[in-house]
Amino acid sequence: MRTQQRPRRYVASYWLLLFRPVLRYSATRDAFVLRGVGRSIGPVLRIDRRHERRPSYVGVERRRISAA
Repeated sequence: MRTQQRPRRYVASYWLLLFRPVLRYSATRDAFVLRGVGRSIGPVLRIDRRHERRPSYVGVERRRISAA
């Protein structure tokens, strides 16, 4: 049994849709693995959400204001 966790690879969601017939979702890993052999070998794929744009802040600017 593997003692070290396999590295997660982040891929675009369209790649996961394309390879959906050969991948399954593993809830314990929170990632997609190969069907049949994914328990021990193969890639561990996650959807790349690391670069999502956050909405810009539209509230009142409060930086650099000194308290009286």
